[in-house]
Amino acid sequence: MLHSLRVRLFLVMVLVVLASTITVVFFVRQATVKEFRRFAASGGMIRERRLEWVLTTYYARRENWEGIQPLLGHLTQLTGEEIVLADTKGRVIADSSGRFREGQTLGNSFSKQPAIVILHWGQPVGVAFISRSGEAIPGLSSGVFFSGMNRSLLLAAAATTSLALLLALALSRRILGPVEALTAAARKLEMGDLSQRVEVSTDDEIGQLAHAFNAMASGLQRLEQLRKNMVSDIAHELRTPLSNIRGYLEAMRDGVVEPTPNLITSLYEETMLLNRMVDDLQELSLADAGQLRLERQPTDLAEVVHKSVIALQPQALAKGLKLKAELPLGLPLANADPERIAQVIRNLLSNAITYTPAGGEITISAKVQDAQVAVSVRDTGIGIAPEDLPLIFERFYRADRSRARATGGAGLGLAIAKQLVEAHGGQITAESRLGAGSTFTFTLPIDNEAQTILGTSLTPKT
Repeated sequence: MLHSLRVRLFLVMVLVVLASTITVVFFVRQATVKEFRRFAASGGMIRERRLEWVLTTYYARRENWEGIQPLLGHLTQLTGEEIVLADTKGRVIADSSGRFREGQTLGNSFSKQPAIVILHWGQPVGVAFISRSGEAIPGLSSGVFFSGMNRSLLLAAAATTSLALLLALALSRRILGPVEALTAAARKLEMGDLSQRVEVSTDDEIGQLAHAFNAMASGLQRLEQLRKNMVSDIAHELRTPLSNIRGYLEAMRDGVVEPTPNLITSLYEETMLLNRMVDDLQELSLADAGQLRLERQPTDLAEVVHKSVIALQPQALAKGLKLKAELPLGLPLANADPERIAQVIRNLLSNAITYTPAGGEITISAKVQDAQVAVSVRDTGIGIAPEDLPLIFERFYRADRSRARATGGAGLGLAIAKQLVEAHGGQITAESRLGAGSTFTFTLPIDNEAQTILGTSLTPKT
């Protein structure tokens, strides 16, 4: 039970409350006792002066002490202090307690008692000894006072501790309630229920934790859905070429068709399609694992772009498209793997050729942007719908739900381009409007060391 966070938190709060209460009670009692004694002492001095005034006035009026006994008794009732009046030789004149007889000589012990010397015309006529054994304050003994004070402090401490413990219990429940809800949701998430979410009711650290949990659960649910879609898409993409190959082989085995050169060529193309798809999946797998090999070096992007344009120019001309490059002079060298970047450019150009109708135009350009080189592929094609634009870099995602071969391949080209660009430390983005074409832009870091050696400027010449 002590392993429970709720119990440990409650015990810590209890210890803090008890320590605080004991400390407060101790210092309050000490301060009260000190103040009480100071007040009692100051009150005693005042009473002594009053007693001196009363006795001096009494003697001045009579010039003797006759009849003083009743007055001393009355004073004792008022002050709670015993008074013994003696002459200058220590013989008792009157005693309010009745312990001493008149004329009895006082012992040496009375020399330590508080005493008031009564003067008449500057001459001592008597000494009044005051005994503190009675009440320090009229009508209130110190024992009664301190007993009542201790009782009140204990009651206050008990009430404060009880209230503090109730508040601690309520606070621990309020703090740990969301944590327990998070724990329960996490356990269900662990068992595969990715729909689990927790209610966010505060903006404190617990609320931020709940936000993070919900974001994590949403991400896991999305990744799980993408995984399922990916498995389904891979099966779909592999099924078509495998079905074709199987159908032709069964037909040749049964003697229905002859193994003509055209048939063998068709089977070879289907096999190469499968091979390219496996290679693409392997590249994506290596990129996900962070094991994609890049041979980075100072790269002349203008040269890479021109080679890619030349390689795809026949495909563009066959479809009636105009493919051109608009590159500035003095384009800085990029720190990149030229083969991988050529693959990115070819993927983007092939994608543009596929989705641009005859008579359209495809332009590839580059510029310096924030210490990076930005390469853009712009086409006048059919464009991409706004709801599809955020998803086009997902694997196997294609805006064309029919998945016809005429409208694109397996849907891996843009996903591979994204992984290759990000592996270089760059970014790739897309802008598009339906019917107005699309623009894909990716960035690559400039090789500053190579630029310094060559002594060229980062600003392209026009």
